[in-house]
Order: sequence, then structure tokens, then C-alpha cells
Amino acid sequence: MHVKMKLAALLLALASTSPAFAKDKSPLEGAWRMIKFEVASKGKLQPVPYSGQLIITEAGTLSAQAMNPDPNAAPTPFTANGYEALYGTVVINDSTNTFVATVQSALVRNLIGKKMERTFKVSGNRMVLSPIDPSEGWRVTYERYQK
Repeated sequence: MHVKMKLAALLLALASTSPAFAKDKSPLEGAWRMIKFEVASKGKLQPVPYSGQLIITEAGTLSAQAMNPDPNAAPTPFTANGYEALYGTVVINDSTNTFVATVQSALVRNLIGKKMERTFKVSGNRMVLSPIDPSEGWRVTYERYQK
């Protein structure tokens, strides 16, 4: 009987604290379509005609693709032939509106293994993403894909 009382007390305690074990879904999770890409030029962010998408899963993965429509675009630290593609794990901190993505595979191979820290702001179905370090000089606006 004593064991049953302990078990009942344990189950009651777990039931009353189960929301503490539940993971709230981050507003960052989901599939996002790039609607604006801006890069620094002469100290001001200027739009660049990119398209792309960002997918962040509940399982803690991130994949990103972006393309400059100019097939002869100069390479950047993230692109080859005007194209960026990468995949990796992501750790999101909703309280600071930041995340860290660790690249596991990428078109530009020297990105593999790098940790990229980013800041984000989600408002409705829009998300603005930028680097923690403003000297990187870019900002991307995404719109959540809708059913």
C-alpha cells in the first residue's frame, strides 16, 4: 500500500507539472519564403534581387537556400555562382530572439562546421533575420508560407 501511495503522489506531481515539460513551439519554426534581401552599400542597406527559403523544424534543424538571378554573380563567403544552400542543426533562444545554426552541409564547403549566430524578429507572418554582428552588413525579410 505504501508503494501505491508513493506512486500516486509521483503521478499527481508529474501531472501537475507537465506543462513545464512541454516545449512551446518557437515562432521561428516553419517554412519561410524570402521576400527581401538587403546588403550594405555605402553605409546603407540596399535591396538585392534574391529569392529563397528558410525551413526550421521542431526537431532542431535548419535548411536555407537563396539565389541571385544573375548566374555570373561574384562568389561570396556564402555563395557559389550566385547560389547559397546549407543545412544544419539550430538552437533557438526565443527569449533573446537569437539562434545559432551549426552548418553540417553546404554548397560552399568551408562553411561546414561553422556556427552562425543570428537575430530574428517575428511579427505576424513576417520574420526579419540579420547577423548578430552588424558589420556583416545584411538583412533578410521572410514571409511564412501559408496553406
